Amino acid sequence: MFTGIITAVTPVVESKLLADNLRLRLKMPKSWDDLELGESISVSGVCLTVSKIEGREYEVELVPETLQKTTFGQRVPQKVNIERALPAASRFGGHFVEGHIDSTGKVLEVDKSDGYRISIAFEPKYQKLVIDKGAIVIDGASLTVIDPSTGKLSVTLVPYTIEHTTLGNLTKGDQVNLEFDMIGKYVVNVMEHSGNAAA
Repeated sequence: MFTGIITAVTPVVESKLLADNLRLRLKMPKSWDDLELGESISVSGVCLTVSKIEGREYEVELVPETLQKTTFGQRVPQKVNIERALPAASRFGGHFVEGHIDSTGKVLEVDKSDGYRISIAFEPKYQKLVIDKGAIVIDGASLTVIDPSTGKLSVTLVPYTIEHTTLGNLTKGDQVNLEFDMIGKYVVNVMEHSGNAAA
C-alpha cells in the first residue's frame, strides 16, 4: 500500500530486456539505507519488487502484463518517481494507492498560465471512477481531479509537486500511468452487482 506522496525522483541507471521481462536498475536515495530484498517500491506508480541491491543501486523487474498496462512498455524514462510502501505507524498524507496501474493516459495540454494545469485524456470506460475533487494517481503522485468530462480530466500542480516529481516535465503528447481511486472501484463494483446480491 502506498499514499501517492513521492519520496524522491531517481535516475534509471540501466534498462535491459530479458526474454519477455524488463529489468531496471535504479539509483537509491541517500535515506534508503534500510532497503531490503523483496520490498515493494512504487516506480512511477507501478508497484515493483526489489530483486537485487548492489551498493547504492537496486533492481526491479517488469513482467509482460505490467509492460502492456504501463508506459514502461512504450519507453523507459530517464527519471522516475519513487515511493516506498507505507509503514503501519506512519502519517497518511495522500490516499489509498495500490500501485496497480489501470491504464495509461495522454497529456492533452499543459497550461502554465492557470496554476500549472495539466489536462489528460483517458479511456472513457473509466469515466465512472472519475469525479470532481476526487483522487487520481498520475505516475505515482496522488492528485485531485478538477473539471472532469467524458474521457478527460485535469489536475493542478502546486510548486512542491513540480519541484519534487517528474510531473513538472510533462509536455503535450506524453503518456502517463493512471491508477483510479480504489474506494471508487469498490463502490462501483458493489453498485453494479447489488441487483444480483439482492436476488
